[in-house]
Amino acid sequence: MQIIPAIDIINGKCVRLTEGDYTRMTEYTSSPLELAKMYEANGIERLHLVDLDGAKAGAVQNWKVAEEISSQTKLIVDFGGGVKTKGDVCRIIDLGISYVTVGSIAAKNQDTFFQWIKEFGPNRFFLGADVRDEMIMVSGWTEKSSLSLIPFLEKYFEKGILSVFCTDVSKDGKLEGPSIELYKKIITQLPSINLIASGGVSSLTELHELAEIGCSGVIIGKAIYEHKISIKELTDFIIKTGKN
Repeated sequence: MQIIPAIDIINGKCVRLTEGDYTRMTEYTSSPLELAKMYEANGIERLHLVDLDGAKAGAVQNWKVAEEISSQTKLIVDFGGGVKTKGDVCRIIDLGISYVTVGSIAAKNQDTFFQWIKEFGPNRFFLGADVRDEMIMVSGWTEKSSLSLIPFLEKYFEKGILSVFCTDVSKDGKLEGPSIELYKKIITQLPSINLIASGGVSSLTELHELAEIGCSGVIIGKAIYEHKISIKELTDFIIKTGKN
């Protein structure tokens, strides 16, 4: 199971939200680049980079941070938040970033995303399914769509999208444990999907639980910032499981 630390950005700084609420934000002292370099130095290979300003505004804002991390580390990065145009996709790829993270565009403008998949290939994209009560959330988790989770995933699975991360917004940033039952449901109905768990992870035990139910990876944010899970524990987990 891949360990994928998350770096969420507002105004170029590392932050974490609680339940996706921009008014419940914690700011951390490390810069995104410093944090990314620290992860790399400790054997982490993947990074989930989120432009929260971009997600809220509907247009990517923190290009500089993405460029710095891509050019100054060898991390396999996925980057998103406000990706709305073909030009955004091209720019992310040109920066050397491995995956374009998409969420709102896949929910709100499916024809556009279908075209991107056809043009760039499904392996270029990391699909985000942010949910509350199993309904897809959009625009930086500020709006609930009319799309149900499983049919949403099935539609893009048929188009070749295999890598998906699912965040239960009600869990995110609360350190109360991930949505194990939700992930079991997804894996049961779409057993070939590469499902990345996201939101609520607070302990090493939960990492083992997610691995046991078949998750391909886990995105971890606040648990690292708040020292609920140490970098050494993550490194040991990677070594013992033989995966990253």
